[in-house]
Amino acid sequence: MIRNRVIVSGQVQGVFFRDTCRRVAEEHGVTGWVRNLPDGTVEAVFEGTPTAVGSLLSWAHEGPDLAVVDEVRRHEEPPEGLTAFEIRPTPW
Repeated sequence: MIRNRVIVSGQVQGVFFRDTCRRVAEEHGVTGWVRNLPDGTVEAVFEGTPTAVGSLLSWAHEGPDLAVVDEVRRHEEPPEGLTAFEIRPTPW
């Protein structure tokens, strides 16, 4: 089990990024969360097998059809044992 935190920048808010991310994560058996950040980026945490997390990382570089991804910054973290994937509120 591995865990990666990503910050995705570009045109990634208002394009169904979070909802599509949740759906793709569930399809790949990845747990974690996704949320918009006040600066216009999207933050997500992916936990799962290296192959499953790798699939989500690849997806994050493209995003949903309406997104324009400029950059994905990835940080490895210790897994927390999350059991679901959720959309979290924006931290204002």
